[in-house]
Amino acid sequence: MKISSNLKKALNDQTALEANASNTYLAMASWCEITGYEGSAAFFYVQAEEERQHMLKFVHYLNDMGVSATIPGTKSPASNFKSLELIIKTALNNERTVTKAIHKIVEITQKEKDHSTYAFLEWFVNEQVEEEKKFETILQKFDLIGRDKLAINEIDKILNGMSATPSDIGSA
Repeated sequence: MKISSNLKKALNDQTALEANASNTYLAMASWCEITGYEGSAAFFYVQAEEERQHMLKFVHYLNDMGVSATIPGTKSPASNFKSLELIIKTALNNERTVTKAIHKIVEITQKEKDHSTYAFLEWFVNEQVEEEKKFETILQKFDLIGRDKLAINEIDKILNGMSATPSDIGSA
């Protein structure tokens, strides 16, 4: 199976997007850790690793298809955040960006009738639904529980619980 140059570029661009997402989550984890949000730090360290695994899936897929993957340089992520809530909002926006990018690649596969790459991307399409829902649910907690120190502490505990069950790291 031959991958078009257009699709190769899109897949390599996605590799870079996943790498940048991993570094962004790593920066968020670091900020949370230094700020005293241990549960949130654990959650974002898991998220960083999950995005790294997503990047590797793209690298392996390209290599499996006989196309050399381009290993991306990454942008320096923001490292100073104003609040845990703003971090969650930023994470949701990042996931929405990834979703749009995945959907664009799916459109390319449909246009080019590349069924193998389309099948490969189905997992990512489903994963992005889960990722967006996860961050939307976390954001709801701020409205439900509140934004005072006790509420933020409770949300931090919730995120800690979510870090104990990483979803599909390294699978599929």
